[in-house]
Amino acid sequence: MAIDLQQVSAVDVEPGELPKTMAAWVIREERFGEPKDAFQIEEIEVPEPGAFEVIVRVMAAGVNYNNVWAALGKPVSVMRYGDHPEFGHHIGGSDASGIVWKVGPGVTRWKPGDEVVVHCNQASYEDPEVHGLDPMAAPSQKIWGYETTWGSFAQFTKVQAQQLLPKPHALTWEEAASYGLVYFTAYRMLITRCNLQPGANVLIWGAAGGLGVFATQICSLAGAHCVGVVSSAEKGELVKRLGAVDYIDRGEFAGMMRKGGETPEEEKARFGVSRDFAKRVKDILGDAPDIVFEHVGKATFPTSVFTAKTFGKIVICAGTTGIDLDFNVAYLWMRQKEILGSHFANAYECTKANELIESGQIRPVLWRTLGFEGVAEAHQLMLENKHLGKISILVGADSEGQGKTAEGPGAIHAEVGA
Repeated sequence: MAIDLQQVSAVDVEPGELPKTMAAWVIREERFGEPKDAFQIEEIEVPEPGAFEVIVRVMAAGVNYNNVWAALGKPVSVMRYGDHPEFGHHIGGSDASGIVWKVGPGVTRWKPGDEVVVHCNQASYEDPEVHGLDPMAAPSQKIWGYETTWGSFAQFTKVQAQQLLPKPHALTWEEAASYGLVYFTAYRMLITRCNLQPGANVLIWGAAGGLGVFATQICSLAGAHCVGVVSSAEKGELVKRLGAVDYIDRGEFAGMMRKGGETPEEEKARFGVSRDFAKRVKDILGDAPDIVFEHVGKATFPTSVFTAKTFGKIVICAGTTGIDLDFNVAYLWMRQKEILGSHFANAYECTKANELIESGQIRPVLWRTLGFEGVAEAHQLMLENKHLGKISILVGADSEGQGKTAEGPGAIHAEVGA
């Protein structure tokens, strides 16, 4: 049956009761390809919550690049793991704000009507790692809305109760849906993995991007000194506003980027530009960085290893320019530097990070909000690199500006990018 997009914000049941079906943006294996084709609106049966699970009415959803991958079926098909084989379809969306609508057996902390945001880490309650090591180490660990079927691009979503966090009162629905995946990732990278301390010097790649705007704010709040690498003066001024000491326009040092397969002469020239870049970083911060915040990967990693201070740390959570890293390891062992991998965050880290949003000490940075009809368009913009920052999608909210229940600074609205 045809779905009336004008009615997506309306539901005809009260909290505690679920409708039989819902509107959802669905990806299926037979239509893998560009997001504009892979995402289609379908009428899907609403799932019931199991033990320690919660059904949330989605008020707004956040857009991330992981569901561009889901649409393409690359680099791996999401249908091959997680809980997709059981259900045969994928509803994406790894960020959400919404209202608790129904709780499953065993849930005692949350009740229908509670306003929440959702963090995207899931793990089985039965894994021992969850109860003493770290849920991120559990064999069952998945990213909700990517490695699971029930994401946020639907009227209702199914989550584990431990994924819920109180919605910050001073944020609208769309603002509250915009920050979780990138902010909580940056928090774990700097606070947990690197034990960020006051006075530390930090180099942040892509400081005006989704991860970088939060890394910059975290450094400022912690009393650390950071310099951000950006692609324009306008973005540089934004990261200075967020607390950076200064910025570096990457265009001035384009020759430092590693492409792979350089000839000896090309590598010598590339390394010379990296040396100049490292000197600029040191001039700005007064010393080489104690921490390099990495997510770019192949193009920048050799420069990161070289630039970090002796005994310094390079922490990495992604490889947007490639995951096959090639660097001079002598600068690692002879200067006794550390490479640290980091992946999203656990529930405790998400809780502590979210408290900083509630208090207004950290602010989301949002570019654009689209209606529910814009899910495929938003991911197509990402694929074509035509977006200029974080995008939120209205689902249960029928217009922007709803959901705010207290005075506060709210999100920063800006055009951003690495």
